[in-house]
Amino acid sequence: MSALTSLTIAAARDGLRKKSFSALELTNAYLAAMEKARGLNAYVVETPDKARAMASASDQRLARGEARPLEGIPLGIKDLFATEGVHTQACSHVLSGFKPPYESTVSANLWRDGAVMLGKLNMDEFAMGSSNETSYYGNVINPWKRRNSNAALVPGGSSGGSAAAVAAHICAAATATDTGGSIRQPAAFTGTVGIKPTYGRCSRWGIVAFASSLDQAGPIARDVRDAAIMLKSMASVDPRDTTSVDMPVPDYEAAVGRPVKGLRVGLPREYRVDGMPVEIDALWQKGAQWLKEQGAEVVEISLPHTKYALPAYYIVAPAEASSNLARYDGVRYGLRVPGDDIVDMYENSRAAGFGREVQRRILIGTYVLSAGYYDAHYVRAQKVRTLIKRDFDQAWDKVDVVLTPATPSPTFAPGEITDPVQMYLNDIFTVTVNMAGLPGIAVPAGLSSDGLPLGLQLVGKPFDEETLFRAASAIEQSAGHYVATPWW
Repeated sequence: MSALTSLTIAAARDGLRKKSFSALELTNAYLAAMEKARGLNAYVVETPDKARAMASASDQRLARGEARPLEGIPLGIKDLFATEGVHTQACSHVLSGFKPPYESTVSANLWRDGAVMLGKLNMDEFAMGSSNETSYYGNVINPWKRRNSNAALVPGGSSGGSAAAVAAHICAAATATDTGGSIRQPAAFTGTVGIKPTYGRCSRWGIVAFASSLDQAGPIARDVRDAAIMLKSMASVDPRDTTSVDMPVPDYEAAVGRPVKGLRVGLPREYRVDGMPVEIDALWQKGAQWLKEQGAEVVEISLPHTKYALPAYYIVAPAEASSNLARYDGVRYGLRVPGDDIVDMYENSRAAGFGREVQRRILIGTYVLSAGYYDAHYVRAQKVRTLIKRDFDQAWDKVDVVLTPATPSPTFAPGEITDPVQMYLNDIFTVTVNMAGLPGIAVPAGLSSDGLPLGLQLVGKPFDEETLFRAASAIEQSAGHYVATPWW
């Protein structure tokens, strides 16, 4: 890691404006770091020429005193976001060769604010996975390792490339998406900060769809302030996405560092799950104590329908996925495998193009939407979803924010979890937030007995991300920062 790549966005922003270094120098430092870190497999495509051109344009604006909020800041973009003329395949073979003629709203917002694109980041195929092992381009390696061990570890998923790249300092920050925990879980596994904003805060236009009522874009960054800076640029209303909300985007950075005195923090008793490791429970209690010491009031609350969230999620999400992924048929773009007739071509293309986990979820989704099962499964899951949201609505009468663990364990090795259901349990603390459409942030809070990062999750009221940044900043002040030791 060079001195330049170790800078946070806030520090790099200040250095660029003071002319301590140029945007091109900063970009070249990241490109050199990316080259050395290719063994992590965090990027599926690097865009050095585009990055240098964007950086040079930023230098011209900086010279004229026309710096925009992210002027010259090098970012990585998850492969789920459409980038005009650049590889966008959701890390799936079925989209092989696809380069969109348009830009996603979120990435366009970042370029509007002066950011520089370093490349496209690896991820679980179609964002379906919790370990980044389902990518067509192979799994990403976590920059962290267990103490006294050289064994590779997963970075979490689906935004594993985003989290690994931020943790390895091969981008200043990254875009990510969260359908059931895909920002917060990899952030917790890599010692980074990840926020899933309220559903509708960021436009979904130009993001490859997984489950449309659950998907939401957000940033993964090195600290809480950087996450706030990123979200300010990413968030917007968009006429092309009718689920995006027309509300002013606050100055999230201004909330960072504000006192938490008087803040009411809820600890849901239902999150004390059977078999929870002692160190996860201890971390949770420590986080509550940190907030208490800074003047917050900690109270126990009940979210009674929590235990139904995971099974309901794994009905709703695959059902929406089976509908969304029906468009990939080998006709207009992507992979085409010839057949004897058009139906044969459809079947061959989808069989060859979709990986095993994606196929599994399409089959589950098609089953729960089929005649005779729709009412028994899908309709019932949607009713449970309403009850989960009502639990939180009632909790907001008592508390301002909810504190929970981010994950049930530290990260694990590739291939260590082979049972799909056991893998799905990685989302046990995160899926309720998506089901209720709420904002949630994961913040590093400590290290496991093996020296691996552990995170805490804060859940907030709809469109109250400012309180999340405020509370997360308080935890960060007490917990400190955690940086992976470079071995790659």
